[in-house]
Parts: sequence; C-alpha cells; structure tokens
Amino acid sequence: MAKLPPLPGTTGRRDWRTALDAIRKLLADGNDTAQVFRIMHALNTGTAATNYARLIATKEGGRIAAGLAELADRLSNPDFVASFAPGTVGAAYRDWLASTGYSADGLADVSRQASNYDMRHPYVWMGRRIRDSHDIWHVLTGYKADEHMGEACLVAFSYAQVGGLGWALIGTAAALKSLRATGSRLFARAVWEGYRHGRRARWISGEDYLQLLHEPLDEARRRLRIETPHAYLKAQRDLGPAAASFMQAPVRAAA
Repeated sequence: MAKLPPLPGTTGRRDWRTALDAIRKLLADGNDTAQVFRIMHALNTGTAATNYARLIATKEGGRIAAGLAELADRLSNPDFVASFAPGTVGAAYRDWLASTGYSADGLADVSRQASNYDMRHPYVWMGRRIRDSHDIWHVLTGYKADEHMGEACLVAFSYAQVGGLGWALIGTAAALKSLRATGSRLFARAVWEGYRHGRRARWISGEDYLQLLHEPLDEARRRLRIETPHAYLKAQRDLGPAAASFMQAPVRAAA
C-alpha cells in the first residue's frame, strides 16, 4: 500500500507531555471527554493518513472517499435516523440514541475543543469519519457507552482496528486502574478481549456506513466477524454496575 505524505503543517511528533496530563485528568473524571481528544491529537500522529490510504486502496474506498459524506450531519438528522427498518443496524443505533441520550453532533462539538476537526482535507475528513462512526461501533460490538468498562473495551477494539497510540494509552490506563479499583482482573480481561476481537474482525472503517446502517444487525455482525464479547459480559455480571464504571462518571470516548 502506498505511503501518503503527512498532513501539511504537522511535525509528525507525538506530544507525550500533553497526553499524560490528559490521561490523568480523564482517569480522575471519566466524563471529561475533551481529554480523550487531547490524547488522540497528541499521540495519533499519522493515523488518519494511514487509514485514508487504506480506504482508497479498497474496491469501494475511492467512491466512498470521493463522496465525502459527513456522518455526523446524517446521524444528527432525525428523519434519516427514523428511516431504518426494524432489526437493522440503523434501528439499533436509533434505540441506542434514545437509551443513552447521546448524539453525533454532541460528540463532534466536544472534539473541536482539542483539535481542528473541521479542516478541509482528506485526512481530516477520515478523522471525522472514524470519530463519527464510534457510536455505530458501540451498536455493532455490544459494548455499552454509559459505563467505563464498555468504553475501555471499545477503545481497545478501536486500537486494533485503526491504530494510534492514543487508543492504546486510554485502554491500558483504564485496565491498570481497574486492577486497584475493583480488586479483580475481570475488567482488564474484558479490555484485552476487546483488542483481540478488533484484530479478528474485518476492517470496519472501510465500510460504506450509509449502506451498513440498513443491514440487519445480526447479519452485519457475522459478515464483519464481530464476536460476542463473553469476557466483557461476564465482567458485567460479576463486577456489577459500580465496578464497571469505577471513575467519577463513565468515559465518553471518541475517535
């Protein structure tokens, strides 16, 4: 696969000082979602370019990239979200929105506090695409968004899928803190399972999400090779809600 040039104006260097400051704040207050984007901006250097190159190398990737569809705009449209048939990925996403109270445009607004996600450039568009598909991945994987463990597992899954040391830092830090906070390895095992499942699944970022949302959920999971997270479900049962969200508030992770 061809290597693309870096984003103009970037140094390509990782900012570990900013990342470590942000992870301390995030572990102290899991509801401080802006720290997630600070970590991503500091450590995920080149990730969007790498994934963009991978996308346009696929059979349908050139068409998807040329369309420059903005997922946040589509997913924030009530008529679009209401259009999905029962049993589809989109219908499950609609139910997820209703149960969590989250929104695609809310996540986008938080991301702007840490970086210029609105820049008109193919790599930045790819970064927005990864960011805005985060909640669709919650639906596909079954990891809950309103608990710390579910977000930590999806972070590990995402690291396996798209790379970027920011994902790895968040997932590892959460797993290590869980050992002390819960007195159990169940949380950490669930996070490690998330990474393994991400490695075995198909590359979801290459999917046409506007088509995927109309696909039956169970069929989409089988086609994408997304496995049932048994270690995560066991940890949910055995640890209980308090241990699954042992920080001040559940982390709202993002791409």
